[in-house]
Amino acid sequence: MGDKSAMRKQDYLDELDRLTVELVKLQEWVKAKGLKVVALFEGRDAAGKGGVIKAITGGLNPRYARIAALSVPTEKERTQWYFQRYVAQLPSAGEMVFFDRSWYNRAGVERVMGFCTEEEYREFGRSVPEFERMLLRSGIILLKYWFSVSDDVQEARFRDRLTDPAKRWKLSPMDMTARSRWVDYSRAKDAMFEFSDIPDSPWHVVDADDKYCARLNTIVHLLKSVPYEDLTPEPIEMPGRQKAGKYARPPIDSQKWVPLIYPGSFAKQAKAPKVGAEPEAQAGEDSPEGGSVPGPDLPKAAKGEKGGKAGKDKKKKRK
Repeated sequence: MGDKSAMRKQDYLDELDRLTVELVKLQEWVKAKGLKVVALFEGRDAAGKGGVIKAITGGLNPRYARIAALSVPTEKERTQWYFQRYVAQLPSAGEMVFFDRSWYNRAGVERVMGFCTEEEYREFGRSVPEFERMLLRSGIILLKYWFSVSDDVQEARFRDRLTDPAKRWKLSPMDMTARSRWVDYSRAKDAMFEFSDIPDSPWHVVDADDKYCARLNTIVHLLKSVPYEDLTPEPIEMPGRQKAGKYARPPIDSQKWVPLIYPGSFAKQAKAPKVGAEPEAQAGEDSPEGGSVPGPDLPKAAKGEKGGKAGKDKKKKRK
């Protein structure tokens, strides 16, 4: 992840595995009792909202645990009641929905960047407490999490995203603008808490500087906020497999196999090659069941053929 943590990665993974089992138990309880759970995840950019949602939902049944991460409203949605497109994402009985940003966009980015009028903002401030009380009265369990990240940690995560091709999609010009208006966002968050941190539906603030700890702390809080019992079913006895009888599988070469790129050379790296030894068969020569599968059409350099850079590097290593 690039962030320093007070926990060793293996300790974090072990604890996450343990908590995932509890989350599965929670989901089974929600399904059995027909509960409706909504969790909102808000905070600054790079605060770790997406990461904690992935940690929570990673082991859950996606049919009953949904992530709602809405994009900017369409022209049609801009003419609707502000809460309308969020209402469409609310859970049915037995479901849990996790909002990666929510209706609080109006009090955050829309407020700071001028995407809503002053009157629209004030109406939101008047409406949101009543809207959330309506959700609670309808039987929805509503949890609101604000991920608090320090200036230095946010900057470090932004720089990590700039240099990591797998994370670059997480940055946008809007993120850079938000970064330059740090104090404006702080004021907007403080004002939002004044009218929306109510006894019926309070905000739960998460110290998000340490991603590992933030994820685990949030999961523990979620588990404690929705009382549940263990409904793990009894072990199922595995029946014997049906006998083939006269059935014969079709010839392997009649099917289009995915080329075996892995383990390929990765498996060979575990063994020190002998000088002068004949090279082993390349990945893709044999299918898992003995059929012939063509390898990928890679450039010469990638294949390690003569004249290619990979081939020259291979010769150097064997000298």
